[in-house]
Amino acid sequence: MELKRVVVTGLGALTPLGNTVSEYWNGLVNGVSGAAPITRFDASKFKTQFACEVKGYDPGNYFDRKEARKMDLFSQFAMVVADEAVADANLIEGSYDPDRIGVIWGSGIGGLRTFQEECVNFANGDGTPRFNPFFIPKMIADISAGHISIKHGFRGPNFVTVSACASATNAIIDSFNYIRLGMADAIVTGGSEAAVTEAGIGGFNALKALSERNDSPETASRPFDADRDGFVLGEGAGALILEEYEHAKARGAKIYAEIIGGGMSADAYHITAPHPGGLGALNVMKNVLRDANIKPEEVDYINVHGTSTPLGDISEVKAIESVFGEHAYNLNISSTKSMTGHLLGAAGAIEAIASIMAVRNNMVPPTINHFTDDASIDNRLNFTFNKAQEREVKVALSNTFGFGGHNTSVIFRQYND
Repeated sequence: MELKRVVVTGLGALTPLGNTVSEYWNGLVNGVSGAAPITRFDASKFKTQFACEVKGYDPGNYFDRKEARKMDLFSQFAMVVADEAVADANLIEGSYDPDRIGVIWGSGIGGLRTFQEECVNFANGDGTPRFNPFFIPKMIADISAGHISIKHGFRGPNFVTVSACASATNAIIDSFNYIRLGMADAIVTGGSEAAVTEAGIGGFNALKALSERNDSPETASRPFDADRDGFVLGEGAGALILEEYEHAKARGAKIYAEIIGGGMSADAYHITAPHPGGLGALNVMKNVLRDANIKPEEVDYINVHGTSTPLGDISEVKAIESVFGEHAYNLNISSTKSMTGHLLGAAGAIEAIASIMAVRNNMVPPTINHFTDDASIDNRLNFTFNKAQEREVKVALSNTFGFGGHNTSVIFRQYND
């Protein structure tokens, strides 16, 4: 069968750099760090005392008090960015068939704060089982897609993907496939995460995954730098409206870019460490290029997973060198996690938006916080260190990898009628 074309017609973002897409993009191109001391709880006894939190967020600006109490923060974030994306896409009731509009979302953890609070309350009580009646629907990861569909009346495919830090990209790929197979006209997709909690910071500290650069949070996320010591935990959400091309064209929708490929693979190696030779990353990039039916030489920019961990950064670079060969030196590569921190299950959503905006604006956001070259990394590659670079970006590839060895990649291309 002939696959349908799929385009991006709406975007929404709530990030450590800004609470709208325009604020987020402005922060990226200006190399702003979203890292600062944690404000959500007293982190003074933790090994890591900073994170990339969303700033200036007041649920009262988006929800009435009763409604907000029924949702964990990760669901609130999902609702906010979905609203922005739906409005941006001008999805006005009557211009679409609600049975053909879906919601496919991603979250690696879901309602961590809700789970933590309910367990703490029970443990501190007298043993009588008193739980909030909204405990379960606030906690479960799938509820975010449910909330979005209920608010907007979208009755198409509806579920949430959970594949750790690859979750949002998995959701984007699933949405892409449903539309190009003719099973939906448009899908609200993306991801949200709100894991800056005692359990979140403590758990990742126990794994020795987080940077402990408490004296300089704003420079702690330093992908590809010789002195990187772990990632910085972030929070927030990103939303994309993916739409079948003819459907978008018929209603006169604005088109940001075309999504042309999705790839997935597994490391089949370790629960947290990447394959040392970057085998899973290599395979997923080969898979996405094959799915997009393009040559490696056609890619201009890679928004890498680039978490700022000692092993992960090296394995991804090895994979890029293997897949792209000599063309690797013509690419721009950057890790926007150097600015946003790592949003876990939502990372793929905001990084897809960064890739789309790079294509739309012919501007590559930087990898900030580069101070010292790592001798184990080929620094002839253009990592877009410290400052954004203007260049024509016809094709952008975005990588996201998750604990468990889950690897995902998507490719966006400049839209041409």
